[in-house]
Amino acid sequence: MKKAVEVKALSGYRIWLRYADGVEGEVDLTHLAGRGVFKAWTDRKVFESVHVDESGAIAWDEELDLCPDALYLRLTGKDPDELFPALKTSINA
Repeated sequence: MKKAVEVKALSGYRIWLRYADGVEGEVDLTHLAGRGVFKAWTDRKVFESVHVDESGAIAWDEELDLCPDALYLRLTGKDPDELFPALKTSINA
């Protein structure tokens, strides 16, 4: 699992992330805004409360979080096989 160490809310529905390995950048979450549990983001204060929780997830509260690995893949453009090569090996075994 890639460890997120810092996150900040940006304008719109974008966040800036930094990971322990030095990877950092912006991720646009507009495609989630207003859908399902993400309706909570219509209150800007909720969106701006983003933080890295104790499990390492990118979170807004106890019920609203995103997987740091999925965000890392979006940020870097890497394929899951590149990030988790053991998965490919175990699937093909």
